Amino acid sequence: MANSNIKENPDGTYRSLSNRHVQMIAIGGTIGTGLFLGSGSTISKTGPSILIVYLILGLFFFLMMRAIGEMFYSDPSHHTFVSFISKYLGPAAGRFTGWTYWIGLVFVCMAEVTAVATYVQFWFPNIPAWIIEIVFLVVLCGLNLVAARLFGETEFWFAMIKIIAILALIATGVFMIFKQSPTPLGHASVANITKDYTLFPHGSFNFISAFPMVFFAFQGIEFVSITIGESKNPRHVIKKAVNETLLRILLFYIGALVVIMGIIPWTSLSPDKSPFVQVFELAGIPAAAAVINFVVLTSAASALNSCIFSAGRHFYQLATEAKEGGFMKEKFGKISKSGVPAASIVLSAGLALITPLMSLSAATGSVFTIVTGASSDMYILVYALTMLAHRKYRQSSDYLENGFKMPLYNITSPLTILFFLVIFISLFFIPDDIVGAVAAIVWAVGFGGYVLISQRRLEARS
Repeated sequence: MANSNIKENPDGTYRSLSNRHVQMIAIGGTIGTGLFLGSGSTISKTGPSILIVYLILGLFFFLMMRAIGEMFYSDPSHHTFVSFISKYLGPAAGRFTGWTYWIGLVFVCMAEVTAVATYVQFWFPNIPAWIIEIVFLVVLCGLNLVAARLFGETEFWFAMIKIIAILALIATGVFMIFKQSPTPLGHASVANITKDYTLFPHGSFNFISAFPMVFFAFQGIEFVSITIGESKNPRHVIKKAVNETLLRILLFYIGALVVIMGIIPWTSLSPDKSPFVQVFELAGIPAAAAVINFVVLTSAASALNSCIFSAGRHFYQLATEAKEGGFMKEKFGKISKSGVPAASIVLSAGLALITPLMSLSAATGSVFTIVTGASSDMYILVYALTMLAHRKYRQSSDYLENGFKMPLYNITSPLTILFFLVIFISLFFIPDDIVGAVAAIVWAVGFGGYVLISQRRLEARS
C-alpha cells in the first residue's frame, strides 16, 4: 500500500476507513428512503403518536447496537457481527444466520437497484430500467472492488447529501413555525402537533401496525458494525459510532417529523406523496419534487453501495467458515491485492443483475415481493440471535469487565430480545405482512433444520 499509515489485517484486508468515513456510514445506515418517502404513510396512520413509535424503536435499536458494539470492542478483528453468532452460539447457528442475512442483503440490493432505476426515470423516462440498473450495479461494484477506502469516500458524500436535505427541511420548518407562516392549510405552528391530540387517532390497530413499518425503516442500522474490521482505530470508532446512534435518530427522525407536522396538520398530509416535497412546496420552492428525487436517488444508491459492501463481507465470512479444500473456500475465501474480498463482492453484486428479469411477468414480480418480505422478516430473528450471542459472550472468558458494556445489561438485554419477538408476532396481525412472516418461519424451520442436521452429521463423522 502507498500509505504506510494504513495497517493490514492478518487476512489481507486493510484498515483504511477513517473516523469520518465510519461516522458518515453510520448516519447513512440510520437514514433511509423510508424517512424521505414513507414517513407520510406512517404519520397518516398514527398522527403525532408516530413520535412515540420512533422513540421506542430508536431506543431498542440503540441497545442492540450497544450489544454489537460491546462484542466488537472486545475483538475488533471480526468482519461481521454474524461471526460472533458462530463463535458463541455454534457453527450451525452461525451458518444459518450467515446465509439468511446474506440472502436478505442480496434481495435488499435487488430492491434498491429497482428503486434507483425508478428515480432516474423521473428525469429520463425513455431510458429502459434494465440499462440504468446494470450501469449503477457495475459502477458501485467497481468502487467496492478498488478499495474499502473508496467505498467509504462514496458513502461519505452520499450521506452528506441526505444530511443537508434533512437539515434544510428542519431549518425551513423552524423558520416557518417561528414566523407562523401562512399556508394554504392554515399557519405553521407547534399547535398543529398538539391540537386535539389522541394516542390512537385511527384506532389501536393502526398504532400497533406502525411499529413493524418503522422497524423496517431502521433496518440496516447495523451496517456500521461491518466497517469496524477495516477501520483505522476500531475501538475508538465503534464507541463513537454506536453512542451517537440514538442522538442521530432523535435529530434526523424526530426533528424532521416534528417540523413536518408543525407545518402541515397531520390530517392534511398526503400519505402517497413525500412529506419533504410537500413542505418545500409550501415554502415556495417550485423544484421541490426534483430536489427530493435527487436526494432519494442518492439515498437508494447509498443503500445499494452499502449492500454490496456488506454482502461481499458476509459471503467472505461464510467462505472462511466453509470446509477446507472445498470450492467455496478456495474461490471466495480469499482477499484480493487491493485488500477486499473481490470474488464475494462480484458474486453478490452479480446476483442483483437478476433484477431486470423481475419485470418479465407479474408472477415473477409477486414471488420477488414475497421473498423480499420474508427476508426482511428474517432480519428480526437475526437480530434476536445476535442478542443471544451477546448473552453468551457475557458468560465467556472473552468478556471485558472494563470494556464498552451494554448499559443495564440484566434488564435491557432480555427486554430487547422480547421486543424483537413481539415485533415478529405482530406481523401475523397485519394482513400485508402475514405471507412474509409465514415464509420466514418456513425458511427458519426448513433451512435451520437442514443446517442443524448437517452440522450434527459432520460432528459425528469427526
